[in-house]
Amino acid sequence: MSTAAGQGTRRVRRIGAFDVALALGGLLLVVLALQNAGPALAALRGQGTQGTFTARRLECVEHPGHGQCSWLGTFRSADGRVVRDGIAFYGSERGTFTPGAASPAFDTGRPGHVYGPGGSNEWTVVAGLLLAGLALVLRPVARLVRRRIAVDA
Repeated sequence: MSTAAGQGTRRVRRIGAFDVALALGGLLLVVLALQNAGPALAALRGQGTQGTFTARRLECVEHPGHGQCSWLGTFRSADGRVVRDGIAFYGSERGTFTPGAASPAFDTGRPGHVYGPGGSNEWTVVAGLLLAGLALVLRPVARLVRRRIAVDA
């Protein structure tokens, strides 16, 4: 297109509502990932308050086609200052313990569970959330850049 003066006009490229919704969803994923990054990395490295987990009872949830069980019990720090009752042992299954059995464990401060000596691979889920969130946040920016390059070409 051209104007009466002979100069070209540019169409203004805008971000649509769909891209805004995706970016907001991506931002939410980034926030969730960042909130869980510290405890997940601590669990990977085996960092936290060292102590002992004593199993008390097995708690199972049945889903269609499979069941998930976890041992609940008490975590006591090595110095005795920290005692957490009703805490789950991360990654425990039906055959992991018997009532009264104890295992070395560490507490990263995460609500709901403590970890065994092997730690955990939760960081992979956190990293996946972070990457997915960043991709969704950056998608509208990439689309605008591509459109601008196409218009300038």
